[in-house]
This record gives sequence, structure tokens and C-alpha cells, in this order.
Amino acid sequence: MIERLPLSADPRGGEEIGAIYDLGTLGEKLDLGLRLLLVIGPAEELFWRGLVQKRLIGRYGRLAGALLGTAAYGGAHIVTGNVTLIGAASVAGAFWGGLHALGAPMGALIVSHAVWDVLTFLVAPIAPPSSGS
Repeated sequence: MIERLPLSADPRGGEEIGAIYDLGTLGEKLDLGLRLLLVIGPAEELFWRGLVQKRLIGRYGRLAGALLGTAAYGGAHIVTGNVTLIGAASVAGAFWGGLHALGAPMGALIVSHAVWDVLTFLVAPIAPPSSGS
């Protein structure tokens, strides 16, 4: 059921998911995995939750700050034009933003995000259902 959600929300969902995973062909999987694990996941958490959301919470309160942080994180993906990616990033951003707002330590958010990136991008990609489904 969940693998069909992007396709039901947007008829181009399968194509958009494929475009995301095509980026994985730009280099060796080990190199990409190390970048996701050691650079991309940690950098996103440090920036979006450790800087942006932290300041928004300080200015607008916990709930509004978390919601604004989630909107900013999802909104940053608009430049891709990939509706599926924007939606997925917004949901993931709400998850990590919610954990941050509830006091989860930055280290836990970094590990969660980095491992999620590697799992969904390289180990067990979320594939659209085949046309026979």
C-alpha cells in the first residue's frame, strides 16, 4: 500500500522516484554511501534542525518553530520540481523536526537521518510498483 502512495498522489510519482534513484548512478555505491552517512545526513541535521529550527523555536515557540522548520526543509526541495521528493522530504523533515522539538539529542537525529539516507537510497530503495501491479 505505502509503495503506491506517491503514484496515487501524483501520476508521475513512479517517474519521479526513478529520477531520484538515477542519481545513484553518478558514482560508486561505496563512495555515495560514505557521503550520505558521513556528510549529507549529518550536514542536513546540523543545518536544518541544529540551526534553522533551533532559531525558529527560540523566536516562535516549540510548535510554531517546528512547523516552520518543516515547511522550510520541505520548501527547500521545491527547486527540484519533483513533487514526490518534496512530499517525502516534508514528511521526513516533520519526523526529525518533531523529535528535535521534543528534545531528542542532535547525535540521535544525525544517526537516524544518515542511516535512513543510506537505507532508502542504497540498501532498500523504495521502488514504484511494477506496471503489472
